[in-house]
Amino acid sequence: MSFIYNIGIHLTAFILYCGAWFNEKLAKGVKGRQNTFTALERHLNKTDKTLWFHCASLGEYEQGLPVFKALRTHYTNHKIVLSFFSPSGYEIRKNSPVADIVIYLPLDTNTNAKKFIDLVNPELTIFVKYDIWPNFLKQLKQKQLKAILISAAFRKGQSFFKFYGSQLRKALFTFDHIFTQNEISKTLLQSINYEQVTVSGDTRFDRVSSQLNVDNRLDFIEQFKDNKLCIVAGSTWPEDEALLINFINKISSNTVKFIIAPHNIKPNQIKYLQEKIQLKTILFSEKENKSLPEAQVFIVDTIGILSKIYNYADIAYVGGALGNTGLHNTLEPAVFGIPIIIGNTYDKFPEAQAMINKGGMFSISNQKSFNTVLNELIENKDKRLESGSKNEAYIKENKGAVIQILDYLRI
Repeated sequence: MSFIYNIGIHLTAFILYCGAWFNEKLAKGVKGRQNTFTALERHLNKTDKTLWFHCASLGEYEQGLPVFKALRTHYTNHKIVLSFFSPSGYEIRKNSPVADIVIYLPLDTNTNAKKFIDLVNPELTIFVKYDIWPNFLKQLKQKQLKAILISAAFRKGQSFFKFYGSQLRKALFTFDHIFTQNEISKTLLQSINYEQVTVSGDTRFDRVSSQLNVDNRLDFIEQFKDNKLCIVAGSTWPEDEALLINFINKISSNTVKFIIAPHNIKPNQIKYLQEKIQLKTILFSEKENKSLPEAQVFIVDTIGILSKIYNYADIAYVGGALGNTGLHNTLEPAVFGIPIIIGNTYDKFPEAQAMINKGGMFSISNQKSFNTVLNELIENKDKRLESGSKNEAYIKENKGAVIQILDYLRI
């Protein structure tokens, strides 16, 4: 099985190399991985003490960030190496203050893994959620270097729990400890006789809760909102925007404001969105010297401020669940105590199911159900506030994963 896995990794390398000729994102990853060892050799000395944090992409980075920050504060004499597999994580967080060196993780070949671990030699390694690479983990185990997996979430259908998953299953046993998000994940690990497991919950709850401790004021959003009811649609895709456009163009009230933060902020997509909306619209990139209170729609054609914008929302819509792209972060708006609307494809997002069950989140499947739910939340203040408070309570109930992880590490 190890032989088959390694053949598969080399095949993956070939596919990525070929795909890089036609796909900009793949090209960034391929080129970035070519520079990894040079960057490590330039920034690390044999005498350096190190920690290694690995995340698949941006979402896992945000998930691990509360733990990373605590370790950064505690291990002041260590150099921290942060690796990403995906360009969407690396490109946005390549200047992360929690790390001294940010790199692409090389592909999981035996040669790459040995060279990487020899160079980094981490005193502690933390993987986040599910990005598990057997050859890297094997090298850590052989060198008796400590590794933990945090915010792990497993499903019965994954390879770890199938007859053909022995290589990945073996990789799980290289972790000194695994912290899972839920009891189901713990039970699955125990079914393969892995016992060094703790249900700590999801560190994302700690991450979003920390948002309440920072200054979330955005003067231009405050001017735009103008003390009116504000609907924030975050991380939207074209299928989400089609519903929003239709609703916005038919609304008769001028007392409701809309903020749309598309996932895709490429100029052609932003232009299309702006042209389809019939109400007065302002772009973030063109807001200077504009009368913000006069506009009814604000389009956020930038990244990095959505978590602050949710602070101004009375109702949130979170995109990704109407299509196959995957539901985006619903905990970010929930922490501000507001009701949330999503699409109907959320079966892989237990937090969404939980908030729906509690009555703080509403799932829609088409224009009719979208209009019905949104109109009711606009018109019924009591329901709006009650639903929002249920989301806020849900966040508070589920904090604490970081404390358990740090307690295990004796920090």
